[in-house]
Amino acid sequence: MSIFKSVSHQQINHLFAQLNDEWMLITAGEPKLFNTMTASWGGMGILWYKPVAFIFVRESRYTFEFIENNPYFTLSFLDHNHKNILNYCGKYSGRDKNKIKETGLKPLTTKHGNVYFEQASLVIECKKNYHHTIQQQNILNPEVLKAVYSNNDYHRMYIGEIVDCLTKEK
Repeated sequence: MSIFKSVSHQQINHLFAQLNDEWMLITAGEPKLFNTMTASWGGMGILWYKPVAFIFVRESRYTFEFIENNPYFTLSFLDHNHKNILNYCGKYSGRDKNKIKETGLKPLTTKHGNVYFEQASLVIECKKNYHHTIQQQNILNPEVLKAVYSNNDYHRMYIGEIVDCLTKEK
């Protein structure tokens, strides 16, 4: 029996607080081979008449190749009780560490075959629709270049149609 239920994207409350304060795990890949990373940059909206989520991943991140090579990604929001997991997944690369083993994350699979985690309080499953790498000439605020991209390691933005939202059963 699942401890999660599908809800409409319109039922997601306090998204800005979740992104900024509680962060999220971006996960891509297949159940036998996937990676996850901590992120707090992203958002949601409507694009091309569809509910979407957008995320930013640097090309240097191990998760990047999983997102590039898979049509879906998931966003798992963990509450404050799991900040240690988020810190670990943000500090270490899946190239070097087994994040699942080290953190005790418990992977589950969506009906589309994508990985999310039992510890999540909210899961957003997305199908990739668009991507674009941030380019220096398009950054209008020079302070951003200096503070975020001084080493020219630019993010790629992914926009994914929200195909499912899962919350824990109460």
